[in-house]
Amino acid sequence: MLQISQIVTEKERVIEGLKKRNFPNVEQVLDQAIALDEKRKSSQQSLDSNLAEANALAKEIGGLMKAGKREEAEAIKSKTAELKSASKELAEAKDQVEKELLALLYTIPNVPHPSVPSGNTDEDNEVVKTVGETPKLYAGAVPHWDLIKQYDIIDFDLGIKITGAGFPVYKGKGARLQRSLVNFFLDEAVAAGFSEVQPPIMVNEASGYATGQLPDKEGQMYHVGNENLYLIPTAEVPITNLYRDVIVNEDQLPIKHTGFTPCFRREAGSWGAHVRGLNRLHQFDKVEIVQVCKPEDSYKALDDMCNHVANLLEKLGLQYRILRLCGGDIGFTSALTFDFEVYSAAQEKWLEVSSVSNFETFQANRLKLRYKDENKKTQLLHTLNGSALALPRIIAAILENNQTPDGINIPEVLVPYTGFDKI
Repeated sequence: MLQISQIVTEKERVIEGLKKRNFPNVEQVLDQAIALDEKRKSSQQSLDSNLAEANALAKEIGGLMKAGKREEAEAIKSKTAELKSASKELAEAKDQVEKELLALLYTIPNVPHPSVPSGNTDEDNEVVKTVGETPKLYAGAVPHWDLIKQYDIIDFDLGIKITGAGFPVYKGKGARLQRSLVNFFLDEAVAAGFSEVQPPIMVNEASGYATGQLPDKEGQMYHVGNENLYLIPTAEVPITNLYRDVIVNEDQLPIKHTGFTPCFRREAGSWGAHVRGLNRLHQFDKVEIVQVCKPEDSYKALDDMCNHVANLLEKLGLQYRILRLCGGDIGFTSALTFDFEVYSAAQEKWLEVSSVSNFETFQANRLKLRYKDENKKTQLLHTLNGSALALPRIIAAILENNQTPDGINIPEVLVPYTGFDKI
């Protein structure tokens, strides 16, 4: 959530950034926020003035009573009663304005970093670099949805029977490959200085609002109505919420966490050939990395996290490319996002496997996540997160890119985890 002080003092910069996102009616929305903030301030000033007058009169009444001037004291009491009644009305009016302002601020996305390119869709994203050689497959190579049937390692029909579309069952070496990737990603993250946590996979409404999934992505989340809980779309949500309403000691920074969770997304939309097999699921496994750091350190942290993801893909022997997301494609909460895509040779297409983002103070403002600087002044921190990595499309690329006429070769780095080198 943007700070209202930021909107007031940096209005033109905020307008320019939100226009890059194609945010509608940006000037009117910001003017409305500023007007509500002025109304809030005016209500607060009137309330403070009333309370101060009431306190002064209360002291005066005490003095009069001690002096035996009961009649004069009683006359002033009627005035304090009027002030208390007015103060109650002012407090209610102020609370209502604050609720209206907060509700409006919740609808305003983050201001993109200056380096974010303009654009409307993912076709306008900027390719930063491409690494690796395009795999050359043998003449009989097939997409992963055929391979998983051929080798009986992932079963979509069983998933449909048990739950529904988008909930596959991993079997035999397919399950082992999935588990090996989770362990490999976690071990690599821990070696890079991230502390492992295993968070809940359901969160309450406050947690969803704190990291920006609510109200923006409410339609994409599975809701457990009886308890008013949400199945997490990413481990970012519970891990970042570890620090909701926390003032961090400066010597604790940076905070670096990694965690493995299943993730759940309704993914409403088309289900055609372009999302076959593992390309889009309702439930999938992912290892996440999260950082909390001082504002001046966050873009170095973003670079480090991108390098970490790149290192994983290189160790797996996958061709990948990095994209800087444009204003029309960047997430609601993000200031700058880099997507990582791997090349799926049998499908002849790029598949997104990671998004690494810096949210600057946007999440921290919602979280009330702060630290005290060297001058003992309380400041908001910056939060970052990244997929390191999401598994389904990684598995799709590994299966397709490493297929041979007599089986599927396992990347060398995974063999100690799988216990086998071929499917």
